Amino acid sequence: MKPPRVLLVEDEGKTRDSIVEGMTLEGWQVRSAAQGLAGLQLAQAEPSDLIVLDWMLPDLDGLEVLRRIRASGRTTPVLMLTARGTLTDRLLGLDNGADDYLPKPFAFAELIARCRALLRRPNWAAGRNLQCGDLQLDTRARIAVRSGQEIRLTPREVDVLEYLMRNQGQTVTREMLERDVWKQVHRMTSLDNVIDVQMMRLRKKVDFPGVDRLIHTQRGIGYKMERLAP
Repeated sequence: MKPPRVLLVEDEGKTRDSIVEGMTLEGWQVRSAAQGLAGLQLAQAEPSDLIVLDWMLPDLDGLEVLRRIRASGRTTPVLMLTARGTLTDRLLGLDNGADDYLPKPFAFAELIARCRALLRRPNWAAGRNLQCGDLQLDTRARIAVRSGQEIRLTPREVDVLEYLMRNQGQTVTREMLERDVWKQVHRMTSLDNVIDVQMMRLRKKVDFPGVDRLIHTQRGIGYKMERLAP
């Protein structure tokens, strides 16, 4: 198996060097940049399996780098490093295509765990084309369409939507999402807040005005994808 190719964009020298050293010891291939524009150029020049992107960067901030990466059509998982920990900031990052975020300061072990989770994309074997009501998902092309309208989704949102559609009609708990989509089981802190934020954004995109609701909250438990009878 080839080692993961990771692009790190971090302007703080000691932090960048420490992360590069640690990831290299993990056996990963790491390229790094200290500025946003340089990071964007590296992202566009060669494919990566994962991008670790600091929010606060000189010349071009991480959020703009992320926007441009997604606008180019790249679906590479992106983990954002940020000192901006408010819910509004997290929503902003997720809405612009981030797959996960890690507040600073952080433990290197948690950074590696989150990176591993993003590198292990769900790979459910059965069925390329999924459907629930008028919602269709091509799992190979990773394209969702509803009522003839393509839905722009982040890579993480596609993973979650696929999991819900493969389990439609059944309650999907947050623990199931944490285990099977985020691939994280042993954590000191819960992922419930991250999952709920992702679900809120996904539902807003999938259940847009004028269509029947497909994603339903199971209060205190999780979520269910189901087309209810009129």
